[in-house]
Amino acid sequence: MRTTQDYDPGATDYTAMPSDTVSTGDGWVTFAALMLGLTGLWNCFDGIAAISSAHVLVGNADYVFSDLSTWGWIVLVLGIVQGLAGVALFSGSGWARWFGIASASVNAIGQLAFVPAYPVWGLAMFAVDILIIYALAVHAGGRLRTA
Repeated sequence: MRTTQDYDPGATDYTAMPSDTVSTGDGWVTFAALMLGLTGLWNCFDGIAAISSAHVLVGNADYVFSDLSTWGWIVLVLGIVQGLAGVALFSGSGWARWFGIASASVNAIGQLAFVPAYPVWGLAMFAVDILIIYALAVHAGGRLRTA
């Protein structure tokens, strides 16, 4: 918190003080970590729904390979990996950035292959994965290198 002693009486611009820290990308990295956790959780729900042949998914769609139950297991494993990547990002380590990018990339491809079962949701998850990759590739480098 600033006090009156922090201000120069002759200065006209009080927007930034020398003691202020400039943090670039902290919000994006936090966003990426939270979204990795949330997409991991939702992938676990989707995977369980696909494995149990729930009626919320299209059951007779043509898949890239195999059937709905196999894709359910794939999406469930992707969800667990993304959850671990989200937790690792909060630790602030440099390898967590690359682990998050890799898990979001694999999940983006997996979601595109899962589109026949859940078209709108698969495309929405693909878009979120692209945002996660952007956040970690562009903004996480400087923040995690200093930690």
